[in-house]
Amino acid sequence: MATHESAYRPRVLDRAAPTFVAGHRGMVGSAIHRRLEREGFSNLHVRPRSELDLTDRQSTFAFFEEVRPTVVVLAAARVGGILANSSQPVDFLSENLQIQVNVLDAALHTRVDRLLFLGSSCIYPKFAPQPISEDALLTGTLEPTNDAYAIAKIAGILQIQAVRRQYGLPWISAMPTNLYGPGDNFSATSSHVLPALIRRYDEARAEGAPMVTNWGSGSPRREFLHVDDLADACLHLLEHFDGPRQVNVGTGEDQTIAEIAEMVSEAIGYTGRTEWDSSKPDGTPRKLLDVSTLRNSGWEPTISLRDGIRDTVSWYRSNQSALRV
Repeated sequence: MATHESAYRPRVLDRAAPTFVAGHRGMVGSAIHRRLEREGFSNLHVRPRSELDLTDRQSTFAFFEEVRPTVVVLAAARVGGILANSSQPVDFLSENLQIQVNVLDAALHTRVDRLLFLGSSCIYPKFAPQPISEDALLTGTLEPTNDAYAIAKIAGILQIQAVRRQYGLPWISAMPTNLYGPGDNFSATSSHVLPALIRRYDEARAEGAPMVTNWGSGSPRREFLHVDDLADACLHLLEHFDGPRQVNVGTGEDQTIAEIAEMVSEAIGYTGRTEWDSSKPDGTPRKLLDVSTLRNSGWEPTISLRDGIRDTVSWYRSNQSALRV
C-alpha cells in the first residue's frame, strides 16, 4: 500500500459547512460548541447520548451517512479522576476505544475533510523530562493510575497518524494540559484538584469553618488551562496547523498547588487559614507541557489563572442545580 502525504494547506474553515462536535455536553465539547457558535458556524450538528450512542457502531455510521460532516471535533470520551480511572480500567479502556474507533472509522468512510482528535497530557510517561515535549510520547512507563485511559488516547493518536499515512486526510490531534472552567466536575469523590479546591473552600466559607486542610505539602507544580482558551486553540489549530504529530495545548506556565489554593481562597472570599496534611501523597512533583509547537503556530492563551478561577467560582455558584456532584 502506497503512503500518501497530506498536501493540505491550513485555511479558514467554511462557517456554513456541516460541522460535528462529538461530546458537546462535556466541559470540553460544550466550550468548543460555544466557541464555534460565537465564530458564526451556522451548520453545527450535536447529538446527546440518548439520541446517538457513539459506542454503537451501526448508529455512528448511520449518523455520518446522514449528516456527512466536513469538519469533526472528537471531544467525546469517558473521563474521571484518579479513583475512577484506577478502579475501572476496563471501562475506561473499552469505552474510549469504542468511541474513537467508531467515530474515526465512520469519518474515514465518509471522507471527512478536517478532523481534530482531543486527548490528554496523561499520554506521556510518568517521569518524562519537564517541560514535556511531543517527542516524549511512547518513551517511558505511564502513570499506573490512569494507564488504561492513556492507552486509549494513544491509540487515537496513532489512528489519526495512520489515516494520514494511508489516505492522506489532514486529520490532527491535540493534547491539552489540566483543564478547568464552566461545566467542570465538582464531585467530592471524582473531581480533579482545582474544582475540588473550589468546592472545599466554598463549603468552608458557607459553614464558617476556621480552617481548610488540603492533602500533601502544597509544593507540587501544576499547569492549568481555562477550557475557553482550549476551545479557541482548537479552532486555531483547525485553521492554522497541519501535521502528523500531536500538539500540546497549555499555557507553558505552572504554579504550586499552594499558590493555586491561595487564588481559590481569595476568589471564594474565604478568610480562614489553610493547613497542609503532609502525611497525604503529593503525586508527581511537576507536570508542565512544552507548548512551543502551538506558540510557533501563532496562538497564545488569553485567560489568566486568577481571572479564570474567579470565572469558574462564579459559574459554580450560579449552577448549583446542574453540577456534576
